[in-house]
Amino acid sequence: MLAYLRIFAVNHQKISSLHINNMCCCKRRASLKKSELHVLFGRNYSSLPGLIGNDIKSLHSVINPPIAKIRNIGIMAHIDAGKTTTTERILYYSGYTRSLGDVDDGDTVTDFMAQERERGITIQSAAVTFDWKGYRINLIDTPGHVDFTLEVERCLRVLDGAVTVFDASAGVEAQTLTVWRQADKHKIPRICFLNKMDKTGASFNYAVESIKEKLKAKPLLLQFPIGEAKTFKGVVDIVNKEKLLWNSNSDDGKDFERKPLLETSDTELFKKTIEARNTLIEQLQTAIHRVTVAQVAVPVLCGSALKNKGVQPLLDAITMYLPSPEERNYEFLQWYKGDLCALAFKVLHDKQRGPVVFMRIYSGMLKPQLAIHNINGNCTERISRLLLPFADQHVEIPSLTAGNIALTVGLKQTATGDTIVSSKSSALAAARQAKREGEKKHNREADRLLLAGVEIPEPVFFCTIEPPSVAKQPDLDRALKCLQREDPSLKVRLDPDSGQTILCGMGELHIEIIHDRIKREYGLETYLGPLQVAYRETILNSVRATDTLDRILGDKRHLVTIELEARPTEKPSVVPVIEYGESVSEDLLKASQEAIENGIHSACLQGPLLGSPIQDVVITLHLLVIHPGTSTTMISACVSRCVQKALKKADKQVLEPLMNLEVTVIREYLSPVLADLAQRRGNIQEIQTRQDNKVVIAFVPLAEIMGYSTVLRTLTSGSATFAIELSTYQAMSPQDQRILLTRRNGSSMFL
Repeated sequence: MLAYLRIFAVNHQKISSLHINNMCCCKRRASLKKSELHVLFGRNYSSLPGLIGNDIKSLHSVINPPIAKIRNIGIMAHIDAGKTTTTERILYYSGYTRSLGDVDDGDTVTDFMAQERERGITIQSAAVTFDWKGYRINLIDTPGHVDFTLEVERCLRVLDGAVTVFDASAGVEAQTLTVWRQADKHKIPRICFLNKMDKTGASFNYAVESIKEKLKAKPLLLQFPIGEAKTFKGVVDIVNKEKLLWNSNSDDGKDFERKPLLETSDTELFKKTIEARNTLIEQLQTAIHRVTVAQVAVPVLCGSALKNKGVQPLLDAITMYLPSPEERNYEFLQWYKGDLCALAFKVLHDKQRGPVVFMRIYSGMLKPQLAIHNINGNCTERISRLLLPFADQHVEIPSLTAGNIALTVGLKQTATGDTIVSSKSSALAAARQAKREGEKKHNREADRLLLAGVEIPEPVFFCTIEPPSVAKQPDLDRALKCLQREDPSLKVRLDPDSGQTILCGMGELHIEIIHDRIKREYGLETYLGPLQVAYRETILNSVRATDTLDRILGDKRHLVTIELEARPTEKPSVVPVIEYGESVSEDLLKASQEAIENGIHSACLQGPLLGSPIQDVVITLHLLVIHPGTSTTMISACVSRCVQKALKKADKQVLEPLMNLEVTVIREYLSPVLADLAQRRGNIQEIQTRQDNKVVIAFVPLAEIMGYSTVLRTLTSGSATFAIELSTYQAMSPQDQRILLTRRNGSSMFL
């Protein structure tokens, strides 16, 4: 290893000077062949993290910096607030890239998918590693579109801090609220960056007030702008009483000067700064860091990423105010006592490498050729290679320690949300320790042994998908299997009547992107059926049913008699609640419980009205008689048939997805927008004022807003924007339900 470190230092200049034009793989071999560093370059990258200029460091300090110097952060925001542009500027000023990427030009580092570059939006979260002033920053750029909310959720799970980017002309928007709630859920400290201060209509005060009112957060103003909209030219650093002015002749924003703010030269600005600074007297740097980590307040900075202003101070704030991994309190770490504990939070399929798993290491160390144990899957696998993430470029490394985010190659079974430890014995030891602590505290500490994964939302749209020929069906099945492992919000199932493959997703764009990826990445020209809404069903009253299954297969008799009751739940439940009556034999139940519950869940996948999933139902088993030798398959079949019989007897109700809709429109077009929503069964909740615009908040059934973007564009001459997210499932009115059933009658494909 020492020989390898010396060779690494000698060859540092060669490694750090490679550019895109070379398109090469640089390898430096030492006596330990397994300890190689592979550097793949895909665009104008400046250097490896930690290798800036002539600052030659040891390999260990480059790959595994002190944990106090690590920042695992995410960039999150409403769509079009400037997340990816801010990320590009961060990478440029940190020295990671040598040219400024642009969303409109389709050459950004983190939006590396073809669909992302064509549409100018972020679809998959991308991880990038770089250094800034001695700190290692692992940054994740996340999507802002509601169809890809799960991407944000699974990445927030592994972050220690986040930067929330706001459009200064709009303040808090619909998806801002969504990602803020997600960050609250994971207790993530945040910094606010008011972007687009140069945009027409930008208002620092309005954006700050919206943070107070809508997010119920306490802003700590560390900066305020010098000018707004066309007059924006820099920011005032309130803490240090300095003006930061960017050179208007600089193309890349690297040139800016810090000037002391003097009362003699700028009386009004000085007075305003002193007033703002007085509120921060008790909360300067160390204290700001403390209240940020405790989530008592959120530091607020401003700038314009597109115009290259305000990004370097944002980087400074990330290192000063957001926490290191050791400052975050993870209770589960006490069970592992320094042994390996990691969370798999994302899976990608690479054509050359196979499955690539993103992992956050909470304790211990990862190495290539290391055997690891997956607690969720109860299986042991071996890591073949270990990589540091550079968007779609990766650096192969010999080891990685706690606090870091790594990419692993070679894991065939690991999926999103799995907890990874060093061995099965390590997991058992942690479980015993958790149990002992739990007995002392009289609670179930062992339940927290598994790291919390991510909640997978139920899909709201579905359609059929067909391959170009029957011979290509296996290829389509393989492609869909890979895509499902990457994206847990994508569901695929077979229609039992037609035998068609059903694709279920979170929105129109989600399914469109999946369709496009199958074509581009797997070379399959598939055909999609019409997009349909994913309804649900429930029952309104209590019913009982009995059933007997009696069959002879070979020389064996299979006999089951079931009596059960179905009734509505008191609280909403997506899956059926299963109960057992006192008359059911415990011994009989012990042997057949899994088969019984499989039968109940199977029956509730397709309701009697539309074939949609059943929810909000309690199934109580009152009688169970099983002939000796009866197979579990026959038990499941009898239970399933009996549940279906009960559901058909009950009064039934269709539930439809209700969306929370936010439309931003200028006053001139407000009336036609409201009239159109009334025709769509919309329920207006509130009409807010946002600068010169009106913001309409409404609940609208999903079925009524399919294709809404085209209609809204026509109504408002392209000036309005909207955002939607699933609110809940609500009962349809009797009239709307009759219309739906009449329209769908005769269709063999139901969900």
